[in-house]
Amino acid sequence: MKILVTGGSGFIGSNFVRHVLATHPDHAVVNLDKLTYAGNPENLRDVESDRRYRFVHGDICDAAAVRDAMAGADAVVHFAAESHVDKSNLGADEFLRTNVSGTFTLLDTARELKVGRFVQVSTDEVYGSIARGAAREADLLNPSNPYAASKAAGDLFARSYWTTHGLPVIITRSSNNFGPYQYPEKATPLFITNAIEDRPLPLYGDGRNVRDWLYVLDNCEAIDLVLHRGRDGEIYNIGGGTEVENAELTRRILRLLGKPESLIQPVRDRPGHDRRYALDSSRIHDLGWTPRHSFDAALEATVAWYRTHEAWWRPLKSGQFKAYYARQYSNR
Repeated sequence: MKILVTGGSGFIGSNFVRHVLATHPDHAVVNLDKLTYAGNPENLRDVESDRRYRFVHGDICDAAAVRDAMAGADAVVHFAAESHVDKSNLGADEFLRTNVSGTFTLLDTARELKVGRFVQVSTDEVYGSIARGAAREADLLNPSNPYAASKAAGDLFARSYWTTHGLPVIITRSSNNFGPYQYPEKATPLFITNAIEDRPLPLYGDGRNVRDWLYVLDNCEAIDLVLHRGRDGEIYNIGGGTEVENAELTRRILRLLGKPESLIQPVRDRPGHDRRYALDSSRIHDLGWTPRHSFDAALEATVAWYRTHEAWWRPLKSGQFKAYYARQYSNR
């Protein structure tokens, strides 16, 4: 099988590319990535010499580049996205362009080329805040911020191409991912790396917001399963099954690093900050998937990875990142 992976140099995408190459000796991967700030060639340096892997530098909004990269592909797994809520609140235009127009370009090209399967990788945030219970795949989409709205729009486009054109689309919606190679704007790597540097950990609001945490390698296995055994036109929630308040996650990170809780710095809550996410993952469990890693073991492994990979993350926390960080967390 030849798979076009979009955004393969990003966090989840790079872990997925590595998983496919390690798990399926008969598969080849084409990685189409624009290499924006969160797309890092270092994420896949270890597979560059694999003859089954090819990198293509290109924009998913560029129809010609997409068509060239997708030519001959049996399947598309679409990770490429602007993905940070805070940045979508500061300016939503790039989220609209990439997550909606880019998804449309991929879908339309896949229809023209008669690609055999298209996996739209999405998020639990499209359901909005869940006060109680858990979101099911047929529930109303109720996004609270521009990022989630752009992902919901991409999902609806994908669903429409299955209904209208018969393009064999599958949508996955995962809970909060964490693990190696995550750009340090997100809470887990930001807090780990700040703690390593003895810098304050900016915790939004009262810290009582709840997230269902999913180790990225478990998510990659779930997406792989859906790619090979999922049902066309279906949506699959992928939840880690571990709900943790943000304040508790912060304290666990500090304990693992032997750092004091005095590093926690409460900051004003962000607009559109959903209180709780939760997913009903029965459908993918029925397909044969459950997370292989416990939350505690996965968090410990993640902290250890950032401790031993300072050469990877330290260069990222400079330049553009410093300017964003100062803008986001100053004067709070």
